[in-house]
Amino acid sequence: MGIEVSGLSGLILLILNVWAIVKVVQSSAGTGNKVLWIVLILLLPIVGLILWYFLGPR
Repeated sequence: MGIEVSGLSGLILLILNVWAIVKVVQSSAGTGNKVLWIVLILLLPIVGLILWYFLGPR
């Protein structure tokens, strides 16, 4: 049962990260800021997603 739960949470995290990256690309922020946020989200999936949610470009 542990494999199913971790697999589901991993899938949810992947979907949220893809959604965050799409929102970053669609934002009106500068190119450098967009690249920085995308790299942060990709390298630190959970922390980057949380930081983007609270501090990211609107």
